[in-house]
Amino acid sequence: MPSSSSKFFKLNFRPGFHRESTQYSEEGSWYDGDRVRFREGRPENIRGYQKHTSTAIIGTSRDLQTWINNNTEKLISTGTEQRLNIFYNGTNYDVTPIISTVSVEAGVLGNFNTSAGSSLVEVSLTNHNTSVGDWIYFTSASINGYEAVHDFATSAFGGPTFQVASVAGLNNFYFSLNSVAASTETNMGNATLKFLLKTEQTNNIQGLGYGAGVYNAGVSITNERAWSAPAQFSNIVFLANQWSLDNWGEDLLAVRRGSQLFHWDADASISPVRASIVGTGPSKINSIVVSPNDRHVIALGTNEYATSIFNPLLLRWSDQEDYTNWTPSISSTSGELQLIDGTKIVGGIRSRNTIHVWTDKALYGLQYTGPPFIFNLQQLGSNCGLLSPHAAVAVNGISYWMGYNNFYAFNGQVQRLDCTIRRYLYDSFNMTQADKVYAGANSEFNEVIWLYPSSGSNEPNNYVIYNYAENHWVYGSGFFTTFEDRVVFDNTITTGAINSLENNYYWDNEPVSVFTGDGSALPSYVESADFDITDGDDIMFMDKAIPDFTINHGSLKFSIKTKMYPAGTEIEKGPYVINVGTQKIDLRSRGRQAVVRVSTADSGTSWKYGSIRLALQADGKR
Repeated sequence: MPSSSSKFFKLNFRPGFHRESTQYSEEGSWYDGDRVRFREGRPENIRGYQKHTSTAIIGTSRDLQTWINNNTEKLISTGTEQRLNIFYNGTNYDVTPIISTVSVEAGVLGNFNTSAGSSLVEVSLTNHNTSVGDWIYFTSASINGYEAVHDFATSAFGGPTFQVASVAGLNNFYFSLNSVAASTETNMGNATLKFLLKTEQTNNIQGLGYGAGVYNAGVSITNERAWSAPAQFSNIVFLANQWSLDNWGEDLLAVRRGSQLFHWDADASISPVRASIVGTGPSKINSIVVSPNDRHVIALGTNEYATSIFNPLLLRWSDQEDYTNWTPSISSTSGELQLIDGTKIVGGIRSRNTIHVWTDKALYGLQYTGPPFIFNLQQLGSNCGLLSPHAAVAVNGISYWMGYNNFYAFNGQVQRLDCTIRRYLYDSFNMTQADKVYAGANSEFNEVIWLYPSSGSNEPNNYVIYNYAENHWVYGSGFFTTFEDRVVFDNTITTGAINSLENNYYWDNEPVSVFTGDGSALPSYVESADFDITDGDDIMFMDKAIPDFTINHGSLKFSIKTKMYPAGTEIEKGPYVINVGTQKIDLRSRGRQAVVRVSTADSGTSWKYGSIRLALQADGKR
């Protein structure tokens, strides 16, 4: 029982995580946690996730789009370094565009070679322009070497799509079948072979070596290179694969950064066909946005009209209601505008009555005005650039985005958000892979989420959440690479691989009543900043806690950690198990300052923190 001198104090802390300073100086706050959100000021664990489909995604998703077609069927599309995918009627379809087609005919153009006992097929084709990891697609094939003439355009041998396994010079490459050849055959076969959009790199690569960095011509110093020494640092970055997806009615428009515009026709077939190249559009586009009411396709960073010159600060748009016509004329509304503040356009989104476009330094607003100028461009802010192509999202007409060292919102003017974990986040951020930051909205909980890679990770492995209704911040660990609000499905949709050894999947994120991760337990915890009495002048003695939690089943663990001084040795009492029937916790703990921690690793447990009461009293000066 508690000492007769003890009094109960409620352990109520400010919502959100607060760690812009030390754990002691953030007194009265929650300081740390994982897989926790706050609602009405109280922490609770975040719901779990489950596979949307058991079919894996080939590659790592960089953009995600959900929509409903004219038949009220729900669709998902995602782009990876290897594929453009459509998930439709329970099946994940590869709709990657075909870049070129070759008719291979032995003795005329190219040939195939097989080796008995090997699953590799050699393709001899002059200047094939193919790399390891690229994909080829057979629409017809007749090749000996497998007991009889076989058609690789069928699924019998793992086709009709195959990945290039190795390359031998400019004129030969190999792909692998799911069976081995019965005989050795040379210079034979006939096939129609289609080359799909080339596979790209998955990570940004910093340009180093002898041609990078600042030449010092003397002793090597920071960020410079010495005589006959390669650079160890530079501002040169070779960007990884990136996609931009949007809808044209029920159809899909897609751009892989630096490619042409692709169009997928929802009506072309009962089974989805491949996306096609819009050959009359710009030859190079970084990203796109479809203007919602006037129906123009807007290219962000593209080649100038009538030239092949790529301009990273150029906006171009198609004719109204025609994504194929990009030629300005008296009978067309096509046009272009030049941005000036920054070095490149990073991304753009639809917001309230405008399209927000960011460079690496500024924010612009693009509004449809009609002929003769079609669009009006206005700079809305400076020194507020966008960190990555997908680091912005609009919610209720307000745009939120992540910049290079701050978070921002635009609601009539640019506002820097007061982020209580900003320093902690940016200090643990992998800026080399910043291009992969992905923003999403979770309207169920009034949240904006950013997925980002922390130090030591090449893929997003953490998240930061801003609750715009209650104005607080949390962070945590995860593996999602994209995020889409529940506007089409009953829950948010995400993509990602649980770890580097697993495949990527579509995920149903936070389905109702699901508190496991793909069937496994999801640990969660929250920890307070330090608290004391009389500013630490007196030592506290704590001997009883009365828990106040809502728990569906399973149990929680409650700990108290004390110190005599901020840099002193921490003494933990607990963890004490709390379940549905726990009325009190008897304990004995002593220190000038203390923190409390609540956690669980039980599978399927849902918990909400109420207001714990802790019995404590002053216990001397030392």
